[in-house]
Amino acid sequence: MINEETKRKLRLMNIGEFIEASEEQEQDVNALALSFDDRFQMMVDSVYQQKYNDKVHNLIKRAHLRLPKADIHNVFYHEKRTLSRGVIDELATGKYIDENQSIILQGYTSTGKTYLGCALAKEACRQLHRTRYIRVPDMLTEYADKSLLPGGKEKVLRKYSGFKVLVLDEWLLSDLSKDEIEFLFELFERRFDISSTIFCTLYRTEDWLKRLGSGAYAESIVERYEHNSIRIETGSMNMRDIFANDR
Repeated sequence: MINEETKRKLRLMNIGEFIEASEEQEQDVNALALSFDDRFQMMVDSVYQQKYNDKVHNLIKRAHLRLPKADIHNVFYHEKRTLSRGVIDELATGKYIDENQSIILQGYTSTGKTYLGCALAKEACRQLHRTRYIRVPDMLTEYADKSLLPGGKEKVLRKYSGFKVLVLDEWLLSDLSKDEIEFLFELFERRFDISSTIFCTLYRTEDWLKRLGSGAYAESIVERYEHNSIRIETGSMNMRDIFANDR
Protein backbone atom coordinates (compact mmCIF):
# COMPACT_ATOMS: atom_id res chain seq x y z
CA MET A 1 0.00 0.00 0.00
CA ILE A 2 1.31 3.44 -0.91
CA ASN A 3 2.03 5.61 2.13
CA GLU A 4 0.97 9.26 2.44
CA GLU A 5 4.42 10.66 1.70
CA THR A 6 4.63 8.70 -1.57
CA LYS A 7 1.14 9.85 -2.48
CA ARG A 8 2.19 13.44 -1.91
CA LYS A 9 5.20 13.01 -4.20
CA LEU A 10 3.09 11.37 -6.90
CA ARG A 11 0.68 14.30 -6.84
CA LEU A 12 3.55 16.79 -7.05
CA MET A 13 4.83 14.96 -10.13
CA ASN A 14 1.33 15.16 -11.62
CA ILE A 15 0.94 11.38 -11.70
CA GLY A 16 -1.52 11.04 -8.87
CA GLU A 17 -3.45 8.57 -11.02
CA PHE A 18 -1.01 5.93 -9.76
CA ILE A 19 -2.66 6.24 -6.36
CA GLU A 20 -6.05 5.26 -7.72
CA ALA A 21 -4.54 2.47 -9.84
CA SER A 22 -2.73 1.08 -6.77
CA GLU A 23 -5.86 1.21 -4.63
CA GLU A 24 -7.80 -0.65 -7.32
CA GLN A 25 -5.19 -3.38 -7.30
CA GLU A 26 -5.43 -3.66 -3.52
CA GLN A 27 -9.07 -4.64 -3.99
CA ASP A 28 -8.30 -7.20 -6.71
CA VAL A 29 -7.23 -10.61 -5.41
CA ASN A 30 -6.04 -11.72 -8.85
CA ALA A 31 -3.87 -8.62 -9.23
CA LEU A 32 -2.29 -9.13 -5.79
CA ALA A 33 -1.20 -12.61 -6.87
CA LEU A 34 0.89 -11.19 -9.71
CA SER A 35 4.57 -10.28 -9.58
CA PHE A 36 5.67 -6.72 -8.86
CA ASP A 37 6.70 -6.22 -12.51
CA ASP A 38 3.29 -7.34 -13.79
CA ARG A 39 1.42 -5.19 -11.27
CA PHE A 40 3.55 -2.17 -12.10
CA GLN A 41 2.95 -2.70 -15.82
CA MET A 42 -0.80 -2.84 -15.17
CA MET A 43 -0.63 0.44 -13.25
CA VAL A 44 1.39 2.12 -16.01
CA ASP A 45 -1.11 0.95 -18.64
CA SER A 46 -4.03 2.20 -16.55
CA VAL A 47 -2.48 5.61 -15.88
CA TYR A 48 -1.40 6.01 -19.50
CA GLN A 49 -4.91 5.25 -20.75
CA GLN A 50 -6.49 7.66 -18.29
CA LYS A 51 -4.12 10.48 -19.23
CA TYR A 52 -4.64 9.77 -22.92
CA ASN A 53 -8.42 9.81 -22.51
CA ASP A 54 -8.27 13.09 -20.58
CA LYS A 55 -6.08 14.72 -23.22
CA VAL A 56 -8.33 13.58 -26.06
CA HIS A 57 -11.38 14.85 -24.17
CA ASN A 58 -9.78 18.25 -23.73
CA LEU A 59 -8.68 18.43 -27.38
CA ILE A 60 -12.19 17.59 -28.57
CA LYS A 61 -13.69 20.16 -26.22
CA ARG A 62 -11.31 22.86 -27.46
CA ALA A 63 -11.98 21.95 -31.09
CA HIS A 64 -15.48 23.48 -30.74
CA LEU A 65 -17.04 20.91 -33.05
CA ARG A 66 -20.38 21.98 -34.45
CA LEU A 67 -21.49 18.34 -34.34
CA PRO A 68 -19.75 16.88 -31.26
CA LYS A 69 -21.37 13.46 -31.76
CA ALA A 70 -19.95 13.09 -35.28
CA ASP A 71 -17.69 10.06 -35.52
CA ILE A 72 -15.65 8.58 -38.34
CA HIS A 73 -16.94 5.12 -37.39
CA ASN A 74 -20.56 6.17 -37.93
CA VAL A 75 -20.26 7.69 -41.40
CA PHE A 76 -23.26 6.73 -43.52
CA TYR A 77 -22.45 4.78 -46.68
CA HIS A 78 -24.96 4.08 -49.41
CA GLU A 79 -24.78 2.98 -53.03
CA LYS A 80 -26.37 6.29 -54.04
CA ARG A 81 -23.81 8.23 -52.04
CA THR A 82 -20.42 8.88 -53.62
CA LEU A 83 -18.39 8.39 -50.44
CA SER A 84 -15.77 5.64 -50.59
CA ARG A 85 -15.35 3.65 -47.40
CA GLY A 86 -11.77 2.89 -48.38
CA VAL A 87 -10.91 6.57 -48.78
CA ILE A 88 -12.54 7.51 -45.47
CA ASP A 89 -10.77 4.66 -43.68
CA GLU A 90 -7.47 5.89 -45.14
CA LEU A 91 -8.16 9.42 -43.89
CA ALA A 92 -8.96 8.00 -40.45
CA THR A 93 -5.37 6.80 -40.16
CA GLY A 94 -4.23 10.43 -40.10
CA LYS A 95 -1.64 9.89 -42.83
CA TYR A 96 -2.82 13.06 -44.57
CA ILE A 97 -1.98 15.00 -41.40
CA ASP A 98 1.51 13.56 -41.23
CA GLU A 99 2.00 14.58 -44.86
CA ASN A 100 0.47 18.05 -44.34
CA GLN A 101 -2.19 17.43 -46.96
CA SER A 102 -5.53 19.20 -47.00
CA ILE A 103 -9.04 17.90 -47.73
CA ILE A 104 -11.84 19.45 -49.76
CA LEU A 105 -15.31 18.17 -48.85
CA GLN A 106 -17.58 19.38 -51.64
CA GLY A 107 -21.26 18.78 -52.17
CA TYR A 108 -24.76 20.16 -52.08
CA THR A 109 -26.40 21.53 -48.95
CA SER A 110 -27.26 18.89 -46.31
CA THR A 111 -25.11 16.18 -47.87
CA GLY A 112 -23.03 15.65 -44.73
CA LYS A 113 -20.01 17.90 -45.30
CA THR A 114 -20.11 19.35 -41.78
CA TYR A 115 -20.63 15.92 -40.21
CA LEU A 116 -17.67 14.45 -42.07
CA GLY A 117 -15.50 17.47 -41.29
CA CYS A 118 -16.31 17.17 -37.58
CA ALA A 119 -15.75 13.40 -37.65
CA LEU A 120 -12.31 13.87 -39.19
CA ALA A 121 -11.56 16.60 -36.65
CA LYS A 122 -12.50 14.29 -33.77
CA GLU A 123 -10.27 11.56 -35.18
CA ALA A 124 -7.41 14.07 -35.38
CA CYS A 125 -7.97 14.84 -31.70
CA ARG A 126 -7.76 11.13 -30.91
CA GLN A 127 -4.37 11.19 -32.57
CA LEU A 128 -3.45 14.09 -30.26
CA HIS A 129 -3.39 16.87 -32.84
CA ARG A 130 -4.49 20.40 -31.93
CA THR A 131 -7.63 20.83 -33.96
CA ARG A 132 -10.28 23.50 -34.49
CA TYR A 133 -13.60 23.69 -36.31
CA ILE A 134 -15.01 27.07 -37.29
CA ARG A 135 -17.44 28.55 -39.77
CA VAL A 136 -15.63 30.92 -42.12
CA PRO A 137 -18.18 33.73 -41.49
CA ASP A 138 -17.50 33.45 -37.75
CA MET A 139 -13.74 33.51 -38.25
CA LEU A 140 -13.98 36.59 -40.45
CA THR A 141 -16.20 38.33 -37.90
CA GLU A 142 -13.61 37.57 -35.22
CA TYR A 143 -10.90 38.92 -37.51
CA ALA A 144 -12.86 42.14 -38.14
CA ASP A 145 -13.47 42.69 -34.43
CA LYS A 146 -9.89 41.98 -33.37
CA SER A 147 -8.52 44.16 -36.19
CA LEU A 148 -9.78 47.19 -34.27
CA LEU A 149 -7.33 46.43 -31.46
CA PRO A 150 -3.54 46.93 -31.48
CA GLY A 151 -1.92 43.77 -32.77
CA GLY A 152 -5.32 42.16 -33.20
CA LYS A 153 -4.83 40.98 -36.78
CA GLU A 154 -1.60 39.22 -35.92
CA LYS A 155 -3.18 37.50 -32.91
CA VAL A 156 -5.96 36.05 -35.06
CA LEU A 157 -3.47 34.87 -37.66
CA ARG A 158 -1.28 33.20 -35.03
CA LYS A 159 -4.32 31.58 -33.46
CA TYR A 160 -5.65 29.90 -36.59
CA SER A 161 -2.27 29.14 -38.13
CA GLY A 162 -1.32 27.25 -34.98
CA PHE A 163 -3.81 24.39 -35.31
CA LYS A 164 -2.46 21.25 -36.91
CA VAL A 165 -5.90 20.55 -38.34
CA LEU A 166 -8.30 23.40 -39.15
CA VAL A 167 -11.82 22.68 -40.40
CA LEU A 168 -13.26 25.63 -42.35
CA ASP A 169 -17.01 25.18 -42.78
CA GLU A 170 -19.13 27.23 -45.20
CA TRP A 171 -16.05 28.01 -47.27
CA LEU A 172 -16.87 30.62 -49.95
CA LEU A 173 -20.54 30.63 -48.99
CA SER A 174 -20.66 34.43 -49.14
CA ASP A 175 -18.79 37.15 -51.01
CA LEU A 176 -15.50 38.28 -49.50
CA SER A 177 -14.04 41.76 -49.22
CA LYS A 178 -10.53 42.59 -50.38
CA ASP A 179 -9.35 42.78 -46.76
CA GLU A 180 -10.85 39.38 -45.96
CA ILE A 181 -9.17 37.80 -48.99
CA GLU A 182 -5.84 39.27 -47.94
CA PHE A 183 -6.35 37.83 -44.44
CA LEU A 184 -7.16 34.38 -45.85
CA PHE A 185 -4.12 34.54 -48.13
CA GLU A 186 -1.84 35.27 -45.18
CA LEU A 187 -3.47 32.53 -43.10
CA PHE A 188 -3.00 29.92 -45.83
CA GLU A 189 0.52 31.14 -46.47
CA ARG A 190 1.35 30.28 -42.86
CA ARG A 191 -0.50 26.97 -42.85
CA PHE A 192 0.43 25.54 -46.23
CA ASP A 193 2.87 22.60 -46.17
CA ILE A 194 3.06 22.52 -42.36
CA SER A 195 -0.54 21.68 -41.42
CA SER A 196 -3.83 20.33 -42.78
CA THR A 197 -6.92 22.34 -43.66
CA ILE A 198 -10.32 20.76 -44.25
CA PHE A 199 -12.66 22.80 -46.45
CA CYS A 200 -16.42 22.16 -46.33
CA THR A 201 -17.85 23.85 -49.39
CA LEU A 202 -20.57 23.94 -52.01
CA TYR A 203 -18.09 24.78 -54.72
CA ARG A 204 -15.62 22.79 -56.78
CA THR A 205 -12.06 24.13 -56.86
CA GLU A 206 -12.49 25.25 -60.46
CA ASP A 207 -15.08 27.75 -59.16
CA TRP A 208 -12.94 29.06 -56.30
CA LEU A 209 -11.11 31.70 -58.30
CA LYS A 210 -14.34 33.35 -59.39
CA ARG A 211 -15.76 33.19 -55.85
CA LEU A 212 -12.56 34.80 -54.53
CA GLY A 213 -12.80 37.64 -57.01
CA SER A 214 -9.71 36.71 -59.06
CA GLY A 215 -6.57 38.79 -58.48
CA ALA A 216 -3.14 37.76 -57.21
CA TYR A 217 -4.27 36.77 -53.71
CA ALA A 218 -7.12 34.67 -55.07
CA GLU A 219 -4.85 32.93 -57.56
CA SER A 220 -2.31 32.16 -54.83
CA ILE A 221 -4.98 30.66 -52.56
CA VAL A 222 -6.34 28.44 -55.34
CA GLU A 223 -2.87 27.40 -56.45
CA ARG A 224 -2.01 26.18 -52.96
CA TYR A 225 -4.98 23.86 -52.61
CA GLU A 226 -6.19 22.98 -56.09
CA HIS A 227 -3.49 20.40 -56.77
CA ASN A 228 -2.36 19.40 -53.28
CA SER A 229 -5.64 18.40 -51.63
CA ILE A 230 -7.68 15.25 -51.31
CA ARG A 231 -11.06 15.92 -52.93
CA ILE A 232 -14.16 14.17 -51.67
CA GLU A 233 -17.61 14.71 -53.11
CA THR A 234 -20.37 14.13 -50.60
CA GLY A 235 -22.97 13.58 -53.33
CA SER A 236 -26.55 14.78 -53.44
CA MET A 237 -28.36 12.63 -50.85
CA ASN A 238 -30.00 14.79 -48.19
CA MET A 239 -28.69 13.47 -44.88
CA ARG A 240 -31.11 15.57 -42.86
CA ASP A 241 -34.06 13.85 -44.51
CA ILE A 242 -32.54 10.42 -44.04
CA PHE A 243 -31.89 10.88 -40.31
CA ALA A 244 -34.89 13.08 -39.55
CA ASN A 245 -36.56 10.30 -37.53
CA ASP A 246 -33.44 9.88 -35.36
CA ARG A 247 -33.76 13.34 -33.81
